[in-house]
Amino acid sequence: MKCDQLVDYLDGYLRVEEIEDRSQNGLQVEGPDEVMKVAFAVDGCQSSFEQAVDEEVELLVVHHGLFWSESKLLTEIHFQRVKTLIEGGCGLYAMHLPLDAHPEVGNNAELARLLKLEDTKPFGEYHGLEIGVRGVLDPPLDMPAFIGRLVEALGRPPIRVLDYGPEEIRSVGCVSGGAASMMDQAAREGLDAYVTGETSHASYHEAVERGLNVFFAGHYATETLGVRALARHVEDKFDLEVVFLDIPTGM
Repeated sequence: MKCDQLVDYLDGYLRVEEIEDRSQNGLQVEGPDEVMKVAFAVDGCQSSFEQAVDEEVELLVVHHGLFWSESKLLTEIHFQRVKTLIEGGCGLYAMHLPLDAHPEVGNNAELARLLKLEDTKPFGEYHGLEIGVRGVLDPPLDMPAFIGRLVEALGRPPIRVLDYGPEEIRSVGCVSGGAASMMDQAAREGLDAYVTGETSHASYHEAVERGLNVFFAGHYATETLGVRALARHVEDKFDLEVVFLDIPTGM
């Protein structure tokens, strides 16, 4: 299919023009006019670009792209990354907050689904947009059972658990990636647990003082979910070959 047709579809499906973001979402590097094979990855990095070129894909779709609100010169590793894409005949499409917040294939919608949350609703305001999901567990789970549910959902144990909330977990908020700063919103809404990706030193004291269970499940692990879901969606909707490039960081 034509690349611009796929880009137009993704722009509309992900509401790229409607969502304010630091990321310059949408087509970031132009590739071939015709697309037959599309790769999906979490990060726009040298490894994903080289793998995409080796896979002979015409378009790589990533959650973390190359171009953000800050200007960046085409020098050093930034130059090498763009050079790899251009010389390899591979375009680059980025979708940051639009993927986090998407109600069907979003990182947080997928996490809530895998955790088997019920009565889900938007949660976690970031610059006027609710990018996360909250819901309830019925029946509630104790701490070991909830950690087991997380492992089942993500294929790995959480990096860090701060268990300073209720022993029984019923209400849960999810915001993937680096959203430790939203712990206060989870506490204000009276949630029993908050699941995000990255931790920080200050998170310890905040969890203790707010009486909250916080699960830092990994930035990469929590953000493969929406990328994989979008890849499945594109594969189901279009006559395209789709591949997911798994490049875990352990972070």
